Formats: sequence, C-alpha cells, structure tokens
Amino acid sequence: MRIDIEVLLRQLIGGDDTAPAAILDLAETSDSPRLLVAAALVAAEPQPYLTRAAHSATATRDRQLVALATAHLNNDADLLDALARDHLSDHPDSVLAAWIAAQHTRTGPPQPNQP
Repeated sequence: MRIDIEVLLRQLIGGDDTAPAAILDLAETSDSPRLLVAAALVAAEPQPYLTRAAHSATATRDRQLVALATAHLNNDADLLDALARDHLSDHPDSVLAAWIAAQHTRTGPPQPNQP
C-alpha cells in the first residue's frame, strides 16, 4: 500500500500522535524533501534528515523549505521569519512551511526595524 506523504504531513500538523513515528519510518527509504524535512523536525537527531532533504531538493520550493527548517532548528528567528514570508508569498499552499513558522517561538521581543 502506497502511503500518501501529503496526508501524513497533514496528520503531523493536525497533532496525530502516530504521525511522527510513521514519518520517521517512511523517511528511511524516501527521497521526498518535504517528508525528510518533517522527519528532521520530529527526530532526536535532525541533521541526517536535513542533509538528505538538501540533496533531494531540486526545485526552488523544496530548497526554500529545507532552508526554513534549518533556520527553525538553528533557532534563528529573524532568518526564519524572512524565509517563511518569502516562501509563503510564493507558495501560499505550503502548509508545512506555515506550520514550521508557527512552531517557532521567539526567545525575546521582536527587534524594531532600523532606519
């Protein structure tokens, strides 16, 4: 039986407790950048999944998603904000990107724009 990656990602976003394990299991043999990004987000050790996602990402959309997840995992709020805005303006249907951005919480107050 073929597993629909989009359904699995939506289960993760929706809070399905079984989704992380299913994502990690499928990520062992998948080269889907979106699935590998999701695996990085739920794995204890994200770097191998991010590396594989970066190698598999041939489309700009996928490369942007990898960069967005990397910024999130590196706790780089300013870069994450910029990447999320850019990605979502081009791809407003990217539910995974919106979810990643929503998961991130700033550790301090937003910095005002400098003139």
